[in-house]
Amino acid sequence: MALILNIDTATSVCSVALAKEGQILGIKENTEGLNHSVLLGTFIDELLKEFNMEVKQLDAIAVSMGPGSYTGLRIGVSMAKGLCYGGQKPLIAVNTLQALARSVSDKLKEEAWYCPMIDARRMEVYTAFFDRANRPMADTKAEIITRDSFAAILSARKVYFFGNGSHKTQTLITSPNAHFLENIESSAAYMTEIAEEKFREGHFEDVAYFEPFYLKDFVATVPKHKVI
Repeated sequence: MALILNIDTATSVCSVALAKEGQILGIKENTEGLNHSVLLGTFIDELLKEFNMEVKQLDAIAVSMGPGSYTGLRIGVSMAKGLCYGGQKPLIAVNTLQALARSVSDKLKEEAWYCPMIDARRMEVYTAFFDRANRPMADTKAEIITRDSFAAILSARKVYFFGNGSHKTQTLITSPNAHFLENIESSAAYMTEIAEEKFREGHFEDVAYFEPFYLKDFVATVPKHKVI
């Protein structure tokens, strides 16, 4: 019976869930913005104290590996690695898009394709396609959305689009096979079953060398200054 601490900081949501055999015991979550560096450690401490637990009692640490926010991923993975090193625990990596897709496909139970989208600024999204069984049907990509995006896929089947990047695509993707779901955000709650399966399979990461799945290189921007 695996006891796993799940951490998700890949998007604007900061989320920590404690799960046993894939079932959530407790969760701490904030959806108000990118303040993960302040909240994450506090959420973990509060959650463990709530159940009178210490890191040494956990069986593993799972982290949302991306794609997503560069800074958010760094914060989550750094925290997960620190807990693994300190408690001598194995590290489990969960694909952010796959966890989000599973949360929807498990609920709808339809033989469709599921397309989670994470906002990557402007008209670009991080996205992938998964079938009803949560198997990847297309490679994860950073996709610039146009009126022709996914035309071949949508001509053949029903697709559900969701996630914090999907709202800006609705005016462009107008196929009758395209269905958009509102208010579905990433969460550590969606990681728990995948993390449990990976634990049972012994699918662990090398703590020393593991890096998040950024998908794109980080690009620093310089704020524009007004000319007076």
